[in-house]
Amino acid sequence: MPQLPSGHQVLLLQGGEDFFPALVEAIDRSLREVRMETYIFSIEASGERVASALERAALRGVSVYLVVDGVGTPDIPLQWKERFNAASVNWRIFSPLGRLGMLIPSRWRRLHRKLCVVDGAVAFCGGINVLDDYFDPNHGTLEAPRFDFAVRVTGPMVQEMHETMAQFWWRLQASRKARQIDIPAVWRALQEAVTASQVGVTPEVATPGPDGLACNTRADLVLRDNVRNRSRIERSYRTAIGEATEEIIIANAYFLPGRKLRQGLIHAARRGVRVRLLLQGRYEYFMQYHAARPVYRALLAAGVEIHEYSVSFLHAKVAVIDRHWATVGSSNLDPLSLLLAREANVVVDDAFFAQDLRARLEHAMVHGGARVDPAVDANRPWRQRFLDRVAFGLMRSLLFLSGNRY
Repeated sequence: MPQLPSGHQVLLLQGGEDFFPALVEAIDRSLREVRMETYIFSIEASGERVASALERAALRGVSVYLVVDGVGTPDIPLQWKERFNAASVNWRIFSPLGRLGMLIPSRWRRLHRKLCVVDGAVAFCGGINVLDDYFDPNHGTLEAPRFDFAVRVTGPMVQEMHETMAQFWWRLQASRKARQIDIPAVWRALQEAVTASQVGVTPEVATPGPDGLACNTRADLVLRDNVRNRSRIERSYRTAIGEATEEIIIANAYFLPGRKLRQGLIHAARRGVRVRLLLQGRYEYFMQYHAARPVYRALLAAGVEIHEYSVSFLHAKVAVIDRHWATVGSSNLDPLSLLLAREANVVVDDAFFAQDLRARLEHAMVHGGARVDPAVDANRPWRQRFLDRVAFGLMRSLLFLSGNRY
C-alpha cells in the first residue's frame, strides 16, 4: 500500500454521543470560518444543538457555510431559514429535486459526504448525519442508538478538505449566478473561492492528545466525485484487500460491491485471510437490503463470515485490515456511493487507531450481530429469494439508466 502523509492527529468518534459534543465544541471555539456539508440535517434534538452552534458562530462574526443535500434534506424549517438568514449563515440546498423528482438520472448524483472544517485547522469526516441517534425519519423513535462512526482530524489533510469544500461552494454559487445570467457575480464567486482556499488555514500545533487520540498518524483524505475522483475510494479498498495477509473486517450499511471488489474479498478468503462483514440485520430500505442478498452465497462459499447487526440500524461505513489499516467515512460499498454520489473517507495507517476501531466492531459482532449460517441462507424461502432477485434486477436497471456499469 502507498505510504500515507504523516503528522495527523485522529480521534475516533462513535455515534452521536461522541460526535455531536465534539462538533459543537469545535464550532463554538471557531474564530474565522466554519464550513459544513451533510446529507441529512434534521434540526431536532441533537441537530438543533448543531444548528444553534452555527447560528452562534455567525452572530459573533464567523463566516459560516452550510450545504445540505436536496434528497436527504429537501427543505430547512422556515423558522431556521429565518434564523440562519438573520445571523448571516450562508446556506444552500444541493440539487433540489423539483417537480420531476428522481426521474432525471443526473439528479441521482447526490451530496452524501459528511464534512466539517473549522478555521482550517480542525476537521470532521464520517458517516454520521446531523440526525439524532435515537430517531429515524422513516421509522420514528429508536430503542437503541444508530451504529455509526466519524473522526476528528488535525494535520495536513485538513487543508485539502478545506479547499475541496471551498471549491464546491464556489461551484454552487457560480451555477446559481449563471442561471440568473449574472456574469459579474460569477466572477466574484470565483475570486471568493480562490481566496477561501488560500486563507483561514492555520494548522493546529501538535500536542499530546486525550485517551483515544492517535498522534503523529499517517492518514489521508480519499474523495469520490464525478470528475477527477471517480474511483479513488473503491481503489483504496481494493488495494488494501489485495494486500491483506491476516484479517479483513468491514462494517457497511448498504453492501452491494461490484465484481472486482467481490472477487477481491473472495480471493482474500481463499488465500487464508479471515474476512468478516458486519452488515444490516435490521434494514432501513427494502431494495438495498434485498439486492445485496444474492451476493451472499458466493462470499459464504469462499469462507467469508457475514454478521447481521440487529440491535439498531447499522449506518457505519468503516473497515480495519491487518490491524493497522483503517478507513472511516461516508461511502457505502454499493453502486450509489461508488458510482454516483460525492463521498469522503479518511484512511488511517496506525495500529493504535485500527485496534480501537477493531475492538468496537468485534464488540458489535459478538453482542449485536448474528452470524449468517451458509446452510440456512441457501435454504431461505423461495418468496424471499424471489424478492432478492427482483431487488437486484431493479438495482441493475437503475444503473443502466444512469449510464453506469458495475
